[in-house]
Amino acid sequence: METAEASHFIQDIIEQDLKSGKHNTVVTRFPPEPNGYLHIGHAKSICLNFGLAKKYGGRCHLRFDDTNPKKEDPEYVHSIIEDVKWLGYDWGEHLYYASDYFQQFYEYALQLIQQGQAYVCSLGPEEIRSYRGTLTQPGRNSPYRERSVQENLDLFQEMKKGSFEEGAHVLRAKIDMASANINMRDPVIYRILKARHHRTGDAWCIYPTYDYAHCLSDSIEGITHSLCSLEFQDHRPLYDWFLEKLGVKCHPQQIEFARLSLNYTVMSKRKLTQLVQAGHVHGWDDPRMPTISGLRRRGYTPGSIRKFCDLIGVAKSDNVVDMSLLEYCIREDLNRRAPRYMGVLNPVKVVITNYPGQSSEELEAINNPEDESMGTRSIPFSGVIYIEADDFREDPPKKYFRLAPGREVRLRYAYFITCREVVRDPQTGEIQEIRCTYDPETRGGDSPDGRKVKGTLHWVSAAHAVQSSVHIYDRLFSRPNPLQDEKKGLGLDDTLNPDSLQKMHGCMMEPAVKELAPGDFLQFERLGYFCVDPESHPQSPVFNRTVSLKDTWAKIEKKMQNQ
Repeated sequence: METAEASHFIQDIIEQDLKSGKHNTVVTRFPPEPNGYLHIGHAKSICLNFGLAKKYGGRCHLRFDDTNPKKEDPEYVHSIIEDVKWLGYDWGEHLYYASDYFQQFYEYALQLIQQGQAYVCSLGPEEIRSYRGTLTQPGRNSPYRERSVQENLDLFQEMKKGSFEEGAHVLRAKIDMASANINMRDPVIYRILKARHHRTGDAWCIYPTYDYAHCLSDSIEGITHSLCSLEFQDHRPLYDWFLEKLGVKCHPQQIEFARLSLNYTVMSKRKLTQLVQAGHVHGWDDPRMPTISGLRRRGYTPGSIRKFCDLIGVAKSDNVVDMSLLEYCIREDLNRRAPRYMGVLNPVKVVITNYPGQSSEELEAINNPEDESMGTRSIPFSGVIYIEADDFREDPPKKYFRLAPGREVRLRYAYFITCREVVRDPQTGEIQEIRCTYDPETRGGDSPDGRKVKGTLHWVSAAHAVQSSVHIYDRLFSRPNPLQDEKKGLGLDDTLNPDSLQKMHGCMMEPAVKELAPGDFLQFERLGYFCVDPESHPQSPVFNRTVSLKDTWAKIEKKMQNQ
């Protein structure tokens, strides 16, 4: 599905700014907090910021908002860098950290104090919340609001020296406790945190808050358009207030857009952390997670995620995107690029009784019918093969066209076979083998006499099969909106999908899979798209199912047209 690039309101703003001469170039930034792994929602912001910079010949900075050392870790920094690179974006020399500017932030804070626009408040955290008021009631001035400039300077410098314990004092902007915008009611801009920072060590024990550090970082770096998700819309007056009061030369424009919400999962870092810590998933890169590393391990490609972000577009109001759209994007990508193989997940033995002795032969198979340049491969065939257990029924229902007693079917790339006998275990009654005959004149899957068969099965030669494990992944939650369910009293534990992971062992694959490397993607014919797990080994491969072959995009498209 090829789509023309759609314009959106942010592009319109940028184009007007360039046309008017307000800006000569475009400088954006992606500013993640290194307190967790990036998820698919961050991918939208990454694609938007880097994509706009590229479109208009500008640049995009990668800047870590590392202002809370108690929640940050170098592991997250490394994972974020890897994820952004993997998505196909490059910041060049423009890698920054908010911690690069700690001294400048401090000097700006001194300036606000000297201007009478910031003060040291000695209320405790609960008291500050109490004084703040509500959405319908104004706040109250702190009893420390009228401290002199000199007293505030002295106290703030002592805070910096580490003379006080955490919570003893904070530095607040002096704005308006009666403001209708609760963010403007003397927000905290510095707090005492006696924690070692992963970059600055013990050099600082006071750290700026996000609202204070973010706008100043943008200004210092010369950002022209500061793109934020909608929850920061009410913070924009505060963003502008700091820059105006400090009289900075560069005053970026904050623009808000709708963040990405995806059904059957959660996007909150706090909730994702809970899932990891509670052992509901096997780490941040668990293929059921919406993290970029999880999607990568599951087999999603950078192109499919970029395509997904392009299709959902950029809007001014939040909405929930159907998971099926993301699945559509990876199917479209892999259908054109994934080599085909044959594998049997739930094998049952088929013995071809009239096949000559212990011999075998090589058959030609197409690597990808969507791309002839990918060529062909040889697959071995012998008198004993495996087929899927679901591809045989002793008492088949109507419209069941696969193997059944007395019925002839086609083996993909091979021969027509006919079921003659079923051998069962005398104790358990389970099928031990299915005995068939083959027509040697149908090599390649066609009959010289023109007879037709309705069923075509995939198979693997038993003598050549590579025994493998397969992980079948499904949606992490059984209900589409787990956070909404949480508001109704259901915990995340209550809405987790118990069948989100099925581990299958003793699966049989054609021998060519031994040449695949961890991370390689492929299609097992009739079964879906898979990738080789990073922990896989050539002698005991492990495959993760990325997505099934079923395409539900038609339903999505129809739904979108009816909206």
